[in-house]
Amino acid sequence: MGAAGIEALLCSIGADLPWLTGYEAMPLERPTVLVLPADGDATLVVPRLEAPRVETDESLFALRPWLDGEDAVALVAGLVGSRNNLAISDRAFAGLLVDLQQALPRARFTRTSTVLGALRAVKDAQEIEALRAAGAAADRVAAALLAGEIALIGRSEADVSRELAARLVAEGHAKSNFAIVASGPNAASPHHEPGARRIGAGETVVCDFGGTLHLPGDTGYCSDITRTVVTGPPGSELRDLYDVLQAAQAAACAAVAPGVRCEEIDRTGRAIIAEAGYGMQFIHRIGHGIGMEEHEDPYLVEGNEAALAVGNAFSVEPGIYLDGRMGARIEDILVIAPEGVVACNEADHNLHVVTA
Repeated sequence: MGAAGIEALLCSIGADLPWLTGYEAMPLERPTVLVLPADGDATLVVPRLEAPRVETDESLFALRPWLDGEDAVALVAGLVGSRNNLAISDRAFAGLLVDLQQALPRARFTRTSTVLGALRAVKDAQEIEALRAAGAAADRVAAALLAGEIALIGRSEADVSRELAARLVAEGHAKSNFAIVASGPNAASPHHEPGARRIGAGETVVCDFGGTLHLPGDTGYCSDITRTVVTGPPGSELRDLYDVLQAAQAAACAAVAPGVRCEEIDRTGRAIIAEAGYGMQFIHRIGHGIGMEEHEDPYLVEGNEAALAVGNAFSVEPGIYLDGRMGARIEDILVIAPEGVVACNEADHNLHVVTA
């Protein structure tokens, strides 16, 4: 905070608060804010009805419950005092920020990720263990998909999505965060919302799913995996496209090492796809950090010159999307552990034909 010139952090909803305190605020209209001054003690301002959920630790923070009818924003402003250089959670409600701007007219706000992003991006041994456990559980669901144990043909995308989510929970996740199922022409939409479309024969089906898994003593860490299958013998175009995609993903994973710039991982995979003529059909960054949130630092994208470090965890997920026709993506989570680069996902990367 001192190096960044931040006088106080204001942590609300999002992962910053549980990462620091172990307490996850409910996303309610009633504000919850951890006021953490650089030069003073931390105080958690929390709705009185939520206070019983907080496991207090007076060595870390004081608890200040507030009752309906009290002005929570005024309480936060009072704890901030004359400090003007403030950082607020990236995912805090805009309404809270607007109210704080009115209560603290001289304050200048930036994001808490200015301070916490780089800290949260470096996972310790316990966090790495949690990410590997979440990845292994997601792998078991992916293995069932690749083996044809999850019926696809004739079912709606939404129905298959619900089964993937249920299987994540059955494999130990506390909850499913998302389960994308994109078939046929919908597979060209990377973040397609599964709907009523029924999966047909001879189509690519992109399945991208993940959830939050809790190990004893942690606040939950995320999984995220993508595998693409085809519901019938693939044609030559799909085989060639998938060979390019698989080579790009493998090369990008092989390029991961401490000290390598984030953008270099993106460039490595993207160059192979572009050389094969699909450069315009790879329409997103190659990866994102992961931890308590599905997307967090570091981001593997052109322009991010930050160097990868031991403890970083992130996805490597190139995709090729032929608009209105088909698409494919492969995604794994990698961690740079002290002993080397570790893949949290080991489900097979080959293009599997699923006829069920």
